[in-house]
Amino acid sequence: MNVDQIMTKDVECCTVLDNVYEAAALMKEHNVGSIPVLDGKKLVGMITDRDIVIRGVAEKHPGSAKIDTVMSSNVYSVSADTTVEDALNIMQEHQIRRLPIVDNEALIGIVSLGDFSIKSNSHQVDETLHEISEQNH
Repeated sequence: MNVDQIMTKDVECCTVLDNVYEAAALMKEHNVGSIPVLDGKKLVGMITDRDIVIRGVAEKHPGSAKIDTVMSSNVYSVSADTTVEDALNIMQEHQIRRLPIVDNEALIGIVSLGDFSIKSNSHQVDETLHEISEQNH
């Protein structure tokens, strides 16, 4: 099974022109903890609730700060034809819970550990969650 079969296709995004407050409001509105950041159609970063707290609030960047001052720009992504097992390996190796799906650098979807758990029959999901949780402590 490939990730395009389980990914979320209608993804809420921010642009590099947005500010931290707008990202936080979008997270609240859609009850999510991370938002992809685009420059045009190109995926250039991810902003998480943790980024906002650590790089925004704790470093005293106001909510009006540009989003690229707090986003993570080192983003791991995969193509739609990546297998579930390969995607889980990438998530495990890089300790991430969400993985953007791109086509020619354009965001076409996103997949989370929850998506794998609900929509795939991979036994690797539990191991991946365990590895991410263990390595983050």
